Amino acid sequence: MDACIEASISHRIGEMPDFRVYGRSERRSRDFSVLVLLDVSQSTADRIHGKDDTVLDLERFSTALLAKTISAAGDPFAIAAFCSDTREDVRYFRIKDFDETYNTFARSRLAGIRSCLSTRSGAAIRRAGADLAKRQSHRRLLLVVTDGEPSDVDVDDNRYLVEDARAAVHSLNRKGIDTFCVALDSDGRSCADRIFGRGEPQQLRVSDNCQFSCRLSFIV
Repeated sequence: MDACIEASISHRIGEMPDFRVYGRSERRSRDFSVLVLLDVSQSTADRIHGKDDTVLDLERFSTALLAKTISAAGDPFAIAAFCSDTREDVRYFRIKDFDETYNTFARSRLAGIRSCLSTRSGAAIRRAGADLAKRQSHRRLLLVVTDGEPSDVDVDDNRYLVEDARAAVHSLNRKGIDTFCVALDSDGRSCADRIFGRGEPQQLRVSDNCQFSCRLSFIV
């Protein structure tokens, strides 16, 4: 502030002010939008080792908890789910849109999702990114929750779908959309690192006597 005042005085009296004056703008308020994208392919019907709960049950529970927290904070968020049956039939289910409140109807839609079909992640990521691109928020976040590598019945080499998903993530990153992944990976063979970038393995505790491996990956 003192440097700014001295520069203003020099300018007013006709002297050359010191150019070593810098300004910085800071955002003091929260301004971000979040879209949670859930993988509901058939593999999410698998049961967690030693528990009666399925992977999809874990996805629903964690999403409900996150949605309640974000809703209480007043931040805009959306929830969607996806599965696929070849490239011609990629299904994208809107559970909650940004302009909707997290009410009984949204909670019922979240509770009603079922496991089915395959996992064509790249197409779903692009669709979710298109929804986020319409938001005018300073920070836009896509959170993908999945249980394994992309796959579909019309693809023999799943590496194609991995690279397609990776390309989709990088495309969103260039548009200023941050993409994170929570990979619920019970057998350690997740392709999340390749698609989203390398993250540190975390342990997600389901209950006092059950743990489920969870890897958080992100694009840098």
